[in-house]
Amino acid sequence: MERDSCRDFASCVDLVPIFAFLSAEEKQEIRALAAHRFYEKGGIVYSPGEAGKRLYIVHEGKIKISRYTDDGREQIIRVAGPGEFVGELSLFGSAPPADYAVAVEESSLCVIDGEHLKKLIEKHPAVGMKIIEELSKRLSVLEELIEGINLHSVEWRLARVLLSRADKNNVVVLNTTKGNFASQIGMSRETLSRKFALFREKRWIKFITPRKILITDRKALEEIL
Repeated sequence: MERDSCRDFASCVDLVPIFAFLSAEEKQEIRALAAHRFYEKGGIVYSPGEAGKRLYIVHEGKIKISRYTDDGREQIIRVAGPGEFVGELSLFGSAPPADYAVAVEESSLCVIDGEHLKKLIEKHPAVGMKIIEELSKRLSVLEELIEGINLHSVEWRLARVLLSRADKNNVVVLNTTKGNFASQIGMSRETLSRKFALFREKRWIKFITPRKILITDRKALEEIL
C-alpha cells in the first residue's frame, strides 16, 4: 500500500538524525518530497539487481537488510528501526543494490527519490556529512564483526554484543528474532541457543522475556573479552 506523502504522519523526517539540524520550514520541504509506503510482515522493500536510487526512512516497524551466500545461507547485515534509513548505497554508486530489504513486521516507510536527495545535499551539505557519519558507524560495526569471526570465539562474540547493547540496568533488548540476531553476529541459531544455555547455566544472564535479557554477572562476561 502506498500513499502520496508523509504529511499525515508524525513525520518520519523528524525522527531521522541526518535532518535533525534543519529548520521546521526545511523539514517541511523534505516532507513534501517524500512518498509513503506500507509493507506487511515479509514484504520486500527491494532486492538485488533492482534499480533503487531511493532513500527509505523507517517510520514504524523494522526492516531487515541481508544477503544470501551461494549455498542459500542468509547473512543479516542489520535491522533498521524507526528513524533509521536504508537503500543509501544505491544512491551514490552506479551498481544496483546487492542485498535484500525485507519488513520483519508491519512497517511504514517514507521514501525520498535519489535525485531529490542529491539536490537537498547540494543545498544543505551538512546532510551529506551526516549520511557519511552514519555510514562510517555502520562500517565500524561490520569491521568489528569480521574481526570477531576471524579472531575470536563465539563466546567472545556473544559476550561482546551483550555488553555493548546493555542499558544502565544491564538489560539487553533484542530488536529481532533469535535467528536474525544469530545471523547478525555471525553464528547459526543452534550455536546461539547453545551459548545462551551455557551463559544461563553459569548464571551470567537471565531471560526476562524471550527478547529481553538481564546480565546478572557483568564481570564474568567482561573476563571473556
